[in-house]
Amino acid sequence: MDDSARKSDVPAEAAPAAESEPASPGNVTAIPRPELRAAPQPAAKAPETAAPAATPATAAQAGRSRTRRILFALLPVALVAGGYYYVVGGQVMSTDNAYVQADILGISTDVAGIVGEIDVRDNQAVKAGDVLFRLDSKPFRFALERADAQIGMVGNDLEALKASYKGMQSQIEQARTDIAFYETAFKRQQDLATKSVASQATYDQAKHDLDSARLKLAQLGNQLAGIAASLNGRPDAPVEDHPRYKDAVAARAEAQRQLDHTTVRAPMNGVVTNVPSLQKGQYLEAATNAFSLVSTEHVWIQANPKETELTWVKPGQSAEVYVDTYPGAVWKGTVDSISPASAASFSLLPAQNTSGNWVKVVQRIAMRVKIETPPDEPLLRAGMSVTLDIDTGHARGLPSFISDAVGKSKTR
Repeated sequence: MDDSARKSDVPAEAAPAAESEPASPGNVTAIPRPELRAAPQPAAKAPETAAPAATPATAAQAGRSRTRRILFALLPVALVAGGYYYVVGGQVMSTDNAYVQADILGISTDVAGIVGEIDVRDNQAVKAGDVLFRLDSKPFRFALERADAQIGMVGNDLEALKASYKGMQSQIEQARTDIAFYETAFKRQQDLATKSVASQATYDQAKHDLDSARLKLAQLGNQLAGIAASLNGRPDAPVEDHPRYKDAVAARAEAQRQLDHTTVRAPMNGVVTNVPSLQKGQYLEAATNAFSLVSTEHVWIQANPKETELTWVKPGQSAEVYVDTYPGAVWKGTVDSISPASAASFSLLPAQNTSGNWVKVVQRIAMRVKIETPPDEPLLRAGMSVTLDIDTGHARGLPSFISDAVGKSKTR
């Protein structure tokens, strides 16, 4: 193999290096080794004439400067907008010291007895007139029967008195007739005694008979007056008009009322509660609360705002009620009334503001708000917490120092 053939096998990049090597002596063939290519050196950069790039700190500083300029530009706008809303706002009085209230009635009856039946369960909705519970009615039925019998006896007694009155009248007529007869006999004996024809004994007997007849008439008259008094001075009046008969009828009506009251009914629509406190077979005293009935129809809001919040609140103003239990639901209402005194005025121990240790405390005034309870709205329960907003229709207006400066004053 000649040198030209060996040179063709060497890579082109290594050819210059092989050519520079001296030839091997003798017959030793030198195998050229490829050299590593050096990395190309970057070209020299021309000197830059443009401005250096912005650093992060410089960019942040520029952004803060721009934000500051924007805030300073918006500050007058915010002040004007805030002042406007301050002046025209403030017409809604809002308080969260408000709660749902409803009529709560303690169910009881004015007769005492043993509980025989309970017809409702705890938290059951009832309608007016529904039976709640019943007492054992046997003693009351017996009392009613005795009252009926008493009416009959009183009626018979009065009829007997009327018959006695008529019989007494007949006896009086008979006594008057006897008196007339004895007067005639006495005059006859008197004439005979004057002429000395009749004996003294016969004269005395005639006089005694006349006196006895007169006394009997007087006695009969007194008895007749007593019977007439027993008949209320009206012997001919119907028995039903007599006071004794009316008293017996009233006693019978009372017995009937007590019997009716052994069945206790709901006086209004509502929900019964604390029913387990009453048990079958329990003796219930008269006027003792058996359980409670909470109305579902007559519901209102009892609020206790601060006295400083009632400046422009008046009865008749519209209100909105937000119940914590039902987010998003709104009830419409109207201010019904405002208490004439603070709650502290009705406390057992009112505050002694004349003492030396007096500390001024903002008082709260009770207020009642009527609300509408449509059937499609959720059920309101007594004691629920609510937020009350009342539209007083009176804006806050300018501050006092500005109003005084321009000569305007607040008037109610």
